Parts: sequence; C-alpha cells; structure tokens
Amino acid sequence: MEDTELLKQVVKGDQRAFLALYDRHAGRVYTLALRVLHEPMLAEEATQDAFLKLWKHAGQFLAERGSLVTWLLTITRRTALDRLRLEDRRPTLSDGSDPEDLWRDIPASGTSSEESRWRSMHLAVQALPTDQRQVLELAYYQGMSQSEIAEILGWPLGTVKTRLRAAMEHLRKIWIESEI
Repeated sequence: MEDTELLKQVVKGDQRAFLALYDRHAGRVYTLALRVLHEPMLAEEATQDAFLKLWKHAGQFLAERGSLVTWLLTITRRTALDRLRLEDRRPTLSDGSDPEDLWRDIPASGTSSEESRWRSMHLAVQALPTDQRQVLELAYYQGMSQSEIAEILGWPLGTVKTRLRAAMEHLRKIWIESEI
C-alpha cells in the first residue's frame, strides 16, 4: 500500500495502517532525531513524539504539498528542535567528519528513487565547502537563527546570510539536476 492510502486508514483509526507506516519510516525518523539531538534516548523519545503527532494529526496531511515522508520528517525535525529548546542546550558544532554509519543506519525499503534522492542529498551536503555546510547544519539541524549562527561563529551577519544562501543554491541546483 502507498503511504497516502495507509494514512487515509490512519485517519479512520486503523492501528495496523499506523504500524505499517511506523515500520516503513521509523528508521528515517530516528536517524534525523539522533542527528539533531545527538543522544539515542532523546532521539527515541522524539521519534515516539513524532509518530504520536502523526497519529493525532493524520487528517491535516495535504498530499498536494509533498510526500508523507517529507511531512513526517518535518514533524520530526520540529519535535527534536523543540526538545533541544526545552532542555536549553546546544549540541557541539560538526567538524565535518560525521560518521557515515549514521547514514547507513537508515533502512532501505527496497531501492527506490526516493531513497536515492535522500542519499544524493546527503552526499551533496557533505560535498559543500566546510563554511557552507557548517552554516546549513546549524540552521537546519540545530534550528538556529542567522543571528545566532553569526554570534556563535563570530562572523558578520551578512557573511552568514551569504554562505547559507550559497549552500541552498548549490543544493537546489544538484536537486534539480537529479530530476532531469
């Protein structure tokens, strides 16, 4: 069954459909939560919270705005960032040598073009120049504002904005080229 069909069943309260979605996407959700939180126990809690939100708000999903997995990962990211704020802590800056094991932990449900796109995006982020990757990771994974990033890195705000914009343009170009 497709994700959207399973989600329609979840809206009706079908627990088996919910478990099927959980089995299909829990690995990705946990991996993203772990990437943001850097602690397995907190990542497990964020994963549970994200799926609880999926259960409660399944009727709010709009297929015309994107795929279910994108919506679920957005929920996960926000949930993990909320947990970071709640605990009033910030993870350490990435040195760019994050272990590839984290990426390999994402279970592949067969080799799909979507999985290939996720992997290509990961590789594209890793290929960014260090300063662009660092700004992008702080903004996306740690949920920091551009002003906070400038303060932490000791850079002018304009430099942070320029590097973040350059990183996003680079990723957008790679993403569009991969669809051609």
